[in-house]
Order: sequence, then C-alpha cells, then structure tokens
Amino acid sequence: MSTLTAEEIRRALHENHGLPHGAARNAQAEALTAAAEVCGDSEVFRLALVNQIDAYEYSAERSRMVVPFARLLQEYDRDPAAFDAGDAHSLFWRFKWVSGQIISSPDVPVSSVTGYLEDMEKRYRIAGYSERAVRQSEYFLADAIGDDERAERAMAQWRAAERDAMSDCHACETNSQGVFWATKGEHAKAIEVWEPVLNGEQTCMEEPHRVLARSLVPLLRLGRTDEARSHHLRGYRMARGKESLLRSIGQHIEFCALTGNEARGVEILAEHGAHLRPLVDVKTQMDFYAGVAVLLRRVVELGHGADPTVPYEGSPQTVEELYGVLREEAVAIARRFDVRNGTTRVSDRLLERLAQAPLADVLPLGVRSAALPQPAPAAPAPVPAPAPATAAGFAELVTRARTARDTGHPDTDRLWEEAAVRASALPEPELDPLLRAELADHRALTAARAGAPGAAELLAAVRDGYRALGQAERAALAELRLASAAAQAGAAPGEVRRLLAAGLHAAEALDAGEPLRARRIAVAELSALRMEPYLRSAEAAHEHDHGHGEGDGHAEGHGGGEGHGGGEGHDHGHQLLAAELASFVSAYGAALPDLAAEAEEMLGRLTLSRGDTDRALELLAASAARSVEAGRPWQAADPLALRAGVLLSLGRPEEAEEAARSALEHSAEVTDPEQQGLVRLTLADVLLRRRDAQAEAAEHALTAAHWFDQAGLAADGGAQARWMLAQAYARSGRTADAAEVLQSALPDLLEHGDGQAVSAREFLGNLLRDLRESRAASEQFLLAAELVEDWEDPRPQAGFAQAAADCLSDAGLAEEAIAAYRRALELRRLTGDAVVSEVRILRSLAWLGLREEVTEATAAAARALMEEAAGVLEAALAAGDPEEPELLSELAQTWHQLAQVLDRLVGSLAPEDAEDSPSGDALSPAAVEALRLEEIQWWERAAELYARLGAEYLQDRFQCLNNAAWTDHELGRPAEGAARISALVEEVESLPEGTAPEWLLPQARRIITTLLAA
Repeated sequence: MSTLTAEEIRRALHENHGLPHGAARNAQAEALTAAAEVCGDSEVFRLALVNQIDAYEYSAERSRMVVPFARLLQEYDRDPAAFDAGDAHSLFWRFKWVSGQIISSPDVPVSSVTGYLEDMEKRYRIAGYSERAVRQSEYFLADAIGDDERAERAMAQWRAAERDAMSDCHACETNSQGVFWATKGEHAKAIEVWEPVLNGEQTCMEEPHRVLARSLVPLLRLGRTDEARSHHLRGYRMARGKESLLRSIGQHIEFCALTGNEARGVEILAEHGAHLRPLVDVKTQMDFYAGVAVLLRRVVELGHGADPTVPYEGSPQTVEELYGVLREEAVAIARRFDVRNGTTRVSDRLLERLAQAPLADVLPLGVRSAALPQPAPAAPAPVPAPAPATAAGFAELVTRARTARDTGHPDTDRLWEEAAVRASALPEPELDPLLRAELADHRALTAARAGAPGAAELLAAVRDGYRALGQAERAALAELRLASAAAQAGAAPGEVRRLLAAGLHAAEALDAGEPLRARRIAVAELSALRMEPYLRSAEAAHEHDHGHGEGDGHAEGHGGGEGHGGGEGHDHGHQLLAAELASFVSAYGAALPDLAAEAEEMLGRLTLSRGDTDRALELLAASAARSVEAGRPWQAADPLALRAGVLLSLGRPEEAEEAARSALEHSAEVTDPEQQGLVRLTLADVLLRRRDAQAEAAEHALTAAHWFDQAGLAADGGAQARWMLAQAYARSGRTADAAEVLQSALPDLLEHGDGQAVSAREFLGNLLRDLRESRAASEQFLLAAELVEDWEDPRPQAGFAQAAADCLSDAGLAEEAIAAYRRALELRRLTGDAVVSEVRILRSLAWLGLREEVTEATAAAARALMEEAAGVLEAALAAGDPEEPELLSELAQTWHQLAQVLDRLVGSLAPEDAEDSPSGDALSPAAVEALRLEEIQWWERAAELYARLGAEYLQDRFQCLNNAAWTDHELGRPAEGAARISALVEEVESLPEGTAPEWLLPQARRIITTLLAA
C-alpha cells in the first residue's frame, strides 16, 4: 500500500467510501492514511484522514476517530491556507463528532474533555460560528458526569443559540433534546419533541432509526402500545445489521424483554451475536450489553437459564452464563466512567435499566417468532395443608367447577385443573368419594382429548367408579366417551359403533325419574350423528382397500363402476344424515335447546357442503340464536363466524360484518385459543374490504395471530392472520410494518400452495419496492416468476419479470435488469395483447443502454429501441381504434423520450464536453445542429399528440414545448422558442378557469421573459 501514487490513493479512497461500514472498511481506511502520509502529497493525506474519521463514525469503532482528527487539526494549524472553505467546514464539523467520542471515553479525564471544549469554543468563535454546537457538547458532558444544573443551563443555551453551518441536522438535534426529557422521566414531553423525526419530517442517515428505538420504553410507560409496536417493527427494520446502531439494536432487544416477546428478542440477539465481544467504543458496548442483559435476565426468570445461547467471543454459553458475563462487563465499564466522572451517574442509570420489570405481560407484535422451548418442570415444593378459610375457598371452587361443567361453560377445564392442584394439597381422607371420582373423570377426559395411550382404561375406571357410587347418569356419560376415545385412537368402525350403542343403552337404562335421563339419551344420539360421517368414510375406505386387494384386473374395472355408485351412496348418506339431524332438532329444540343448536350447526355445515348456501345461512343463524336463548352465548361464536365467511363470499359485506361482530361479542367467554383466533380472523377479513376500517382490521388480525400462536397454529391460522395484518398495515400507509410482518410469515405462506406463495411474494415485492429496497424486491419478483413459469398463461410470469427488471434497474444492476427485461419482452410478445408493457420494456432497455457510457453507438442502439417502441404503438393504433387515449399518450411519451436520447447524446459528445466523455470523441458542430433540430421535431410531434388528448395532458404538453423552446435557445433562435410558449399561453388563457395547473401560466410567462432577454 505504501508504494501507491497520489492518484491511486485518490481512487482507492473513492472505492473505500463506497464500502459497507464496519471493521473491513476501517482497516482499509487506516492503510490508505498510512500510504498517503508516505506519498508526501499533503492534500491526499488530508483527504485520507477525513475518510478515516468518516469510516469510524458509522461503525462500532467511533472512539478511534480522535487520533486521525488530532492529526488533521495539526495539519490545519500548520497551514490553514491549504484548507479551502469546504475543507475548513469539514474540519470544524468533525469537531463535534470528536467531542462526543471523548465524552464517551472513560479513559479521557474530565479536565481534558473540558479543555477540548474550551478549545472548540474558541476556534468556533474565531471562525465566526454560533455557540450552538459548543453548548450541545457541553450538555452531553454535564449529563454524563451528573452535573444536572449545568446540563439544564447548557440545554437552554443550546436551544437559544442561533442555528448555523455547524449545527447538527435537525433530526440529530431533536433526538438529543428528546432524550433530555426522557431521562427526566417526562416521557410525553420526549415523544412530543421527537415527533418531527418520528413522522418523517426530519431525517438523516441514522434518523429516524435511533429515535424509533429510543421511543420504545417511553411509549410503553405512557400506555401507547400500538405506537410502540409500530416503532419496533419499523425501527428494527432500519437498524438491523448496522454496526453503528448497536445501541438501538440493544433497545429493541430490551423492548422485547419488557413486552413478553422474549422469543423475538432471542432471535434479534442471534442475528447480532457476532457483536458480543469487547468493542473499541466501550460506551456502545455497555449500552448494547445492557439491552441484551435485560432480555437474558427475563429468559432466566422464565426457566431457560440452562438453555444454550449465542457464544461469547467464540465460547459456548448458556443463557445464565451469558447473562452473568454481559452484566459484569457492562457494570465494569460503568464503574470506569464513575471513576473518571467522580459521580455514580452512569452506573446508577445502568443498574436501573438492568433491574426493569416487564411493562406488559404480552404485547403481540404480529411478527412470527419461534416460541421458547418449554422448560423441564421443576419438582413441586411441598404445599402445607390449607387453613380452614382455604378449605372453604376450595369448596367454593369445586362448586364453580361443577356448575361450569353442567352448563358447558368454556372455563370448565381450567376450573377442574385448579381444583385438581388444590386437591393435591389436601389429605386424602378430606376428599369425598364423589369429588375423587370427578377429579379422576377430569384426568381421564384430558388424556382422551390428548390421545394418550391409556385414555380408554382411565375412562373405563371412571365409569366403574361412578357406578360404584350410584352415579348412573355420570357413568352413562363416561360410557359414551369410550366411543369417542376409540374413534380418536383409530379403532375399527364396528368397534366404535358398538361402543356408541353401549353408551346409548346406558343412557336409556337410567331410571325414568332421573332428571338427566333425556339429556344423556340426546347426547348419545348426537354423538352418533357427529361420528357418522367419519365412520362411513372409514368403512368406505376399508371396503375400497379390500376390493382392490382381492380383485383381478376385471374386478378392478368393475370396482371403478362401484366407485361411481359409491358417490351416489355418499350423497344418499348425506341426505340421510341431514334428515336425522333435522329430526333431532325438531325432537329436542324445546327441551334441550343447546344440543339442538349443536345439531343445527352440524346441519348448516352439511347443507353448505352440498352447495345450498341460502338454507345453510338460515340454519347457522338459527343455531346461533338458539344457543344465545339457551344461555350459552359462547356456543354461538362458531356458527356466526362461519356465517360471516359465507356472506362475505357471496358479496354481502354488511351482513357479514354484522355476523362477525356478533361472533366476537359472543366469544367473550371462549377459552379455546384457536376459536378466538378464528373469530377475529373472520372479522379482520370482513373489515379489510372496507376502506375506512383498516386500523380495526389490523387490530383484529394482530390479536388473531396471537391466539393462533397460543394454539400452536402459527404456521396455519397464524400465517393467514399475518397475511391480513400485512394487508391492513399496507393500506394504512404502514409499509415498513407490513413488510416486517409479511417477511416473518413468508416461510409459512409458501407452504400454503402455489397460489398463496405467488401472492405472498408479489405482495412482499411491492412492499419492498415502496420502501426502496430495490434489490430485495427484485428477488421476490424473480422467485414469483419461477413459481408461475409452468402456468399455461405466460402473462403472470411476464409481469413478474418486468417488475423484477424495474427493481434491478433501480438498484443499479444494469446487466441483470437487461436480462430480465428481455425475458419479459419475450413473454409479453407471446401473449400479443400487452402493447403498453412491451413499449415500456423497450424504452427501459434503451435507457439502460446509455447508463454506463454514452457514445454514438450506444445512442444509436437506444434510438433504434425507441423507434421500435413507436412502431409497435403505431401498428396497434392502425389495427384498432386510432384514437385510443392510452396508446396515443404512450406514443407521445415515446417521441418525447426519443428526443431526450438525442439530447443526452449531444450533452455528452458536444465539442465542449468531449473531454469528459469516456471515449473523448466529439460531435461536429453540424452534427450537433442536426440533432438539436431533430429533437425539436420530436418534441413538437409529442406536443401535438398531447394536444389531441385534451387538457388532462397539458402538463406533458408544456414540458415538451419547454424543452423545444430551450433547444431553440441553444440554436441561437430564442424568439422562436418564446413564440412556442406564447402560443400555449394564449390557448390556456382561453380555457375555463381551473383547467390548467395553477403554476403553468406564471412559469410559462417567466420562460418567455427569460428567452426574450437572452
């Protein structure tokens, strides 16, 4: 590197400036500074020092900028005249950066920092700068050392001083001034101060990234959780992977720990685990470690202390071990600051941060995160016998559990589980035999629902226990449950039918005076009806397998005929089941409305499967109404949610919304997370169709995703909920939030079939394009194109290829964009019905050909493509409607752009500019004049077409005439140019008021004046 020439170092500095920020760029910057010092060119040496300082500024090695800055300052003091105005401004601007770094370095004594600030103030004053930047640095020092009185004074002086060329950008100043209020606990004031940055009014290279992260905890403390969620989604997306924003990454990790999103925090930590090492910038290290330690402490508290986590400096660590290491390191750094400052300000703030308690039990974020593994259960501690008051409470609990069971309340299982836990603390003699049987019943039912191997034996023991206690009606119910357990275990249909018959017989054998006899019989009948479709399906499958196993080729052919007859039998079975369900509703509707409601819902679903939507809607509504009348509103949620979905598919959104809202209302007591998710997903789907309800749709989709996650269905219902959430966010203008949610759900959505996969990639590509993440957007469009390449219709693939090409072009990947455009053009021409798309591709190819180099050859190629595009449009107009507005406007635009191609050629190869062109070839004066005249002709033709299209295209027409007029000026005939604009002015003045844009006439008159004065 030391043998490089000054020119080689200049080129290398330019290349270094384009590298990603980080250690590699810093190392190269250091080497270039060393080489520049050796080469002896003072100007190159100064440029290298500035490059090195800038490289450090946006990395985790900020504190290293102090040395190169000191050397740059020495160069200035040695020869100020060598610094032009720009160089001097650059030097003084970086004074502020260095002041921040020495304040943030515990190894620089306070006296040295104070001396530096005094020198900075003196130099700024001599140079004529305001004291604003100096007072800002003084505030940072006073706040760091705990001198609150001085900090208040410096802040007031900072804000009062005049802004000038040395003032930080508005966004950075707003950030720091908001922090001033946040550290005082005035969170609302902090958010108010930060608002211009948060709403995008003030931005810079690292804002709003940092303010979004800083705002998280204040928003949580203010209870503004929706904003906090959005700031996390948007802010982490901006900060992810940026070494200079490790403090912000730590704040996002901390936010996850404080909101019940520990799994999300662990994922973010894993993405940035490589930065868990001693950093040059120890203040950044301390702040980053602190955020991570808050998370790790929560994970330990949740029972995962022994789980493996990211390594520290290459050494494997458990969660608890890593927490101990990072906490110790952060506290040690804080104590270094305390020693330097003579106060405990830094360690006090650190310890307060580390001790934070969660600010929300669970704040759903909408993004998909893998749940933390369930910790191994600890051995239960001995529980002392309850006191009499506790025993009384237990009796009340049992009463509530029995009432819930008898009314079918969704809280039944939870109450019995609590009763079982409480009962385990009581001496066995204190439990009456019936309660012991009921607790055994609960355990057996739980095992049966989980498909446990010994469930049948447990249920049989429960039945026998009830019989021994003379509880025949409870024994009959247990008998019936044996059939359900057998079906779940995959027993033969004949065995299940036998058990169902035994259950019905047990119910019918109950004493005629038993109050629950009729209910037990009805439950047995309804259970048989509910299982009938499964049993018939299993029997049909058995017969099918048996027939194929025994038959020869002839028999197999005959079997195919039986299959058709089987279809008729299947339909007959549906009719029979429908009749039986209707009979059940009729028989029990008055006496047992809740059971009749269940049968009615089954009948509605069966009717819907047969295509009779009107009748199905009636039955579902009737089922819901019957459940509510029976005092079991929670039972109405499912049929209402299904009814809402059907109504939506029929294009009846108002009725669908009414049904969905009723379902949500009636699900208030539902404890099944899947059912809760389904109800909210349905309402979100309905509300997405309303333009004015996107915020509410997002709220319900977000909650639905949370419930599906709780049910273990994150990849199924959870993915659909996130799909809807992303749509709602996108329609509300929350593009970054939508992209973050959709990207988290994408792996799941890709498993939901090609149609869903294509839609997901297209949606994500559009979001990324809107966020100007062009390279990532092109990847999604190309992957979508791959998914549809085997489809019979080539138009989707063509559309994705063209979208990918647009994004590749925006990303500066010219070669890749050209390849994608050519593929899109090939596909568009296969369909023969995409003239506009074909033309736009040709124009894009023309401009891409000029991106790298403008020569006569590349301009000729671009011209040929523009002329080809014009030819395609002219042919389409001749073959169809010659006045088709869209085609005419595209033709005018093509002529306009052809003129611009010629203008680009002249601008690059005119004699006075030829030295700057890559080839150095210049056009002759005659060639320049000819091209200028041709430009005017194309702009005139375009303007004439726009005139035919009417007032809607006045702005485009004005642009063409304006270009032609200034080209006239370049040809030395400004009067002709002024005449063009004057003619347009006269025409516009005669149009009705409001036809033309307000700016057009004033601007046109100014152009005329300027041209005539030339």
